Amino acid sequence: MSSPDPQVRAARNLTEPSPASTSEEKRPRGRRNRGPVIAVTGAATGIGELLTAHLAASDEVKQVIAIDERRGEVSEATWHILDVRDPAIAEKLRGADVVVHLALDLDLETDPAARTAYNVRGTQTVLTAAAAAGVHRVVLCTSAMVYGALADNDVPLSEDAELRATAEATGVGDLLEIERLGRRAPRAHPGLNVTVVRPTVLVGGTDTALTRYFESPRLLVVAGSRPTWQFCHVEDLVTALEYAALEKIDGEFAVGCDGWLEQDEVEELSGVRRMELPSAVALGAAARLHRIGLTPSPAGDLAYTMHPWVVSVSRLHDAGWRPKWTNEAVLGALLEEVEGRHTVAGRRLGRKDATAAGAAGATVALLGAAAVVRRARKARRRI
Repeated sequence: MSSPDPQVRAARNLTEPSPASTSEEKRPRGRRNRGPVIAVTGAATGIGELLTAHLAASDEVKQVIAIDERRGEVSEATWHILDVRDPAIAEKLRGADVVVHLALDLDLETDPAARTAYNVRGTQTVLTAAAAAGVHRVVLCTSAMVYGALADNDVPLSEDAELRATAEATGVGDLLEIERLGRRAPRAHPGLNVTVVRPTVLVGGTDTALTRYFESPRLLVVAGSRPTWQFCHVEDLVTALEYAALEKIDGEFAVGCDGWLEQDEVEELSGVRRMELPSAVALGAAARLHRIGLTPSPAGDLAYTMHPWVVSVSRLHDAGWRPKWTNEAVLGALLEEVEGRHTVAGRRLGRKDATAAGAAGATVALLGAAAVVRRARKARRRI
């Protein structure tokens, strides 16, 4: 789970790190004799980097083991440089009490088959290696998207609601498989506890189909749908992961802001007007554009902007956790973050395209994309 370096560094509050002279560096932390030893995969970037820095600064943590394919900038951690799919990771996890697995590729631009191979094999390897190394808890981070976005969803959904998502949206098939592996692991490895954290729409240096929705010159609304929005700032996700790593909560739980925003509230707060299209037109166009490679987002992503999938966060509340961010504040942060970016149908536009889209509106941009589809079809017929 990654995010651009500028946002990550802005969120961190660390002293200047010293450079590493080798691929693996161990730093003793004698001042802390209590607390768990926590390993973090994907520790060099994104949420993994933020969590590693946060845990390294905590007096409740004895030691942080950081694992990634390159060394990160948290000098207080003990670094091991390797791919999480490498079985040798078991040796690097020896002595750890808890593993927080964040080495996931959810990049919109990654080849889907390669992304699935990395995410599923990596999770499987980490779970097996953790059990072999004597680790007693693994924390997995998926998404509240696994509940599915459906017209008949309760608002809010209970955290123990059935997972009704399908593999039609970006990365959701991977997340469902990761959860399946997490449920199976304690049966295959008695004594291993698996905790699953499901953030809502994640904001704070992230790039997803849902954050790109707010880069459009008009907010696409499918006629007859009922969009609802529940955000999660990365800072709140980090503290929720800390709760799980310190065993203040277990099982499967959601993390996000309290409550939710209706589409009308989002439009009023953002000042961005809607563009309403019939369902058949919106879904058909999205499917065609993705099929010929013009957009990275499959049509399944649209469901999460059409139907409710907000979730109760009562389990974290019962454990004493509270979000620092509100939905309104996270939306404001997201709008600041995407300012200057222009996306239509999930595709980032160049400067010339962005100028045209801003002047003519998203409808013209979509019609232009449809024209490209028609031209591509004609070209294929001539071959």
